[in-house]
Amino acid sequence: MFTIDAHLDLSMNAMEWNRDLRQPVMAIRKREAGLTDKPDRAKGTVALPELRQGNIGLVVATQIGRYVAPDNPLTGWHSPEQAWAQTQAQLSWYKAMEAAGEMVMIKDKTGLEQHLSLWLNGEPNDNKPIGYILSLEGADSLVSVKHLETAYAYGLRAVGPAHYGPGRYANGTDATGGLQAMGRELLKEMERLSIILDATHLCDDAFWDALHIFNGPVWASHNNCRALVNHNRQFSDDMIKALIERGAVIGGALDAWMMVPGWVRQQSTPEGMQCNLEKMLDHLDHICQLAGNTLHVGIGTDLDGAFGKEQTPYDLETIADLQKIPTLLIKRGYTHADIENVMHGNWLRFLRRVWS
Repeated sequence: MFTIDAHLDLSMNAMEWNRDLRQPVMAIRKREAGLTDKPDRAKGTVALPELRQGNIGLVVATQIGRYVAPDNPLTGWHSPEQAWAQTQAQLSWYKAMEAAGEMVMIKDKTGLEQHLSLWLNGEPNDNKPIGYILSLEGADSLVSVKHLETAYAYGLRAVGPAHYGPGRYANGTDATGGLQAMGRELLKEMERLSIILDATHLCDDAFWDALHIFNGPVWASHNNCRALVNHNRQFSDDMIKALIERGAVIGGALDAWMMVPGWVRQQSTPEGMQCNLEKMLDHLDHICQLAGNTLHVGIGTDLDGAFGKEQTPYDLETIADLQKIPTLLIKRGYTHADIENVMHGNWLRFLRRVWS
């Protein structure tokens, strides 16, 4: 089944992990054998050939460049200008992939429909470009709010104002506090430009601030449920209900610590924690029960988002294994129409509405 993944850090993997994503996953793993600079070396799951193999023809692909203040222990860039430059390098990689025929940017309804026609023409996927919608994960790299218009002009269509910790525009995972003054200004500019607000990673205070201020389209590209894994990174039921009321779609993430309770980083294993694809479906099912339908869930894996097989469901070897999901949903009693909603339909309906 044609599949959309609403969150992949492709350019981060290319530019910071130095992965040639034109090569198959196994070739990338082989080249990384013996490297120890990152815990997920030789354990990646995402590359362009596997996207084609898994019929994942459209993705939301990120730019990411976190700014960290002198007292911030997180990794990141020491000035907004450096973070901006990093996102521009990432943009250059996407453009290089476009020039090579490997990818194509999707930024409006016309481009979306043309791309879908190509991917649904019944021909083999081998030479089809992967469509990507450009998203910014964490707004810290926007040196000023004025930079947003520049980014929109080169194709940026979704922004998550926060990532981890305190941010220049909004506070994110493991932080507290509402939107910064610049964040409020940013949301107004996003609304003017019809840029999608990605609510993922907003801390609770900033989440409610954002939904109160922002009147434009909202989604959550990669987020699971606090009722199943009790952590501030997840959405509470009240937050999920608020997103449903806004017509949002929430993408189920495949980062193991977000899927099962009690995960201990660099100690727990997917097998030991019985973390498989079913666990993500538990989260999606929880959202469906709150909504009373299947119209607000999708897939946003975050695969290879600074983790690999060591922190991925044990029954997923590469991203192509997303094609196991329809069978698992059938076993749960979901209809064919429901499964289409999960795999691609809800994201497409959302984009067609926003870009109409």
